[in-house]
Amino acid sequence: MPIGTERPDGPAGREPRRVVVVPGGPVLVEGPVELVTDDGGIVRCDRFMVAVCACRRSRRYPLCDTSHRRKRKD
Repeated sequence: MPIGTERPDGPAGREPRRVVVVPGGPVLVEGPVELVTDDGGIVRCDRFMVAVCACRRSRRYPLCDTSHRRKRKD
């Protein structure tokens, strides 16, 4: 199948996961998910919706802890 061509039922007959990018906030992914960190570690989360940190300020990175809400002092 050419790149950019989508199957209505997703890969291997599975429904596609919904991913929502929140401006100034996290990336929301329908769970459960398994995240691979930059050092090769694995973070598993069984929640129905998982907030993935996009700002790297989270103390629970790669999961969001709402640190993006705190004001930055530049």
